[in-house]
Amino acid sequence: MSLRIGLTGDVMLGRLVDERQWKRPVAAVWGDLLDTLCDLDGLFINLECALSSRGEPWRRTPRTFRFRADPDWAVPALDSAGVDCCALANNHILDFEEAALRDTLDHLDDQNIAHAGAGRTREEAFEPALVSIHDLEVAFVSLTDNTPEYAATESSPGTAYVVIDADDEKSRTTVQETLERARVHSPDLLIVSLHWGPNMVERPPESFREFARWLVDEGVDVVHGHSAHVFQGIEVYHGRPILYDTGDFVDDYAVDARLRNDRSFLFELSVSQTGELSELRLRPTEISDCLVHEASQVAAEWSRRRMRDLSSPFGTTFELGGNDLVLDLSQ
Repeated sequence: MSLRIGLTGDVMLGRLVDERQWKRPVAAVWGDLLDTLCDLDGLFINLECALSSRGEPWRRTPRTFRFRADPDWAVPALDSAGVDCCALANNHILDFEEAALRDTLDHLDDQNIAHAGAGRTREEAFEPALVSIHDLEVAFVSLTDNTPEYAATESSPGTAYVVIDADDEKSRTTVQETLERARVHSPDLLIVSLHWGPNMVERPPESFREFARWLVDEGVDVVHGHSAHVFQGIEVYHGRPILYDTGDFVDDYAVDARLRNDRSFLFELSVSQTGELSELRLRPTEISDCLVHEASQVAAEWSRRRMRDLSSPFGTTFELGGNDLVLDLSQ
């Protein structure tokens, strides 16, 4: 039996998304993709906002944007799509200080939605999430190199912050210790989710490529990148997919006419119940009116062409499966 595991880029439910959702059903934010999301066996996202109605805006260091969604609709919305796990190691989870972060953790726990990458202490922030999908045991690690001032300490809440550098001994040790904490549970599938690098960057730097390959060498099965707000190419290294950036999935961001940060994919892995990867399917998506939609024909063609161009330098080739790009991982 093959299981279908979905991965998305940034899900930002604050600001205008939050404002408009109060006039719509909670599940409306998923647009015409709701049934597709619900049909997945598992769904892992990067949650790019706090879930809280409390907290004061972060003012300890300069911040341009602060994102927070009201949990009264946002938490049921996550549940309505069948979200199993949220990556929280990013540059917005502390936008409304510690109270909002604590609320986010509590709300996700109350809804039985797993999470990793942020916590009440440094130890908790680096704790892998464990998700059971039928008989498949998934360990999910969430890390970020963004916003070091949001890093958790031994006594204060924050994110699982690391320097993304395979040559940095301290960073290597931290990540290895985190991976070992995941492997203690003998997972069938190990995913590392990375909120790394600056916005609107089309290609990963060589340092990111080295770090991602090092992760695979350390036993990671899937590298799930995000942060650039635009999707980047995909590399297959030793049979393991490296999604350098999965772009944006839901948000209210201004659209760059050339980079088209409103266009991306739902990344769908086919996995056996023993963790063997067989296929990665990319379903084109686009954002409009603060909702995610199945991409129009024009947008889908643009995204497929763009993904092929960005992935070609890695030697990655795709087949066309209906409206989707399909990558064979079974070879």
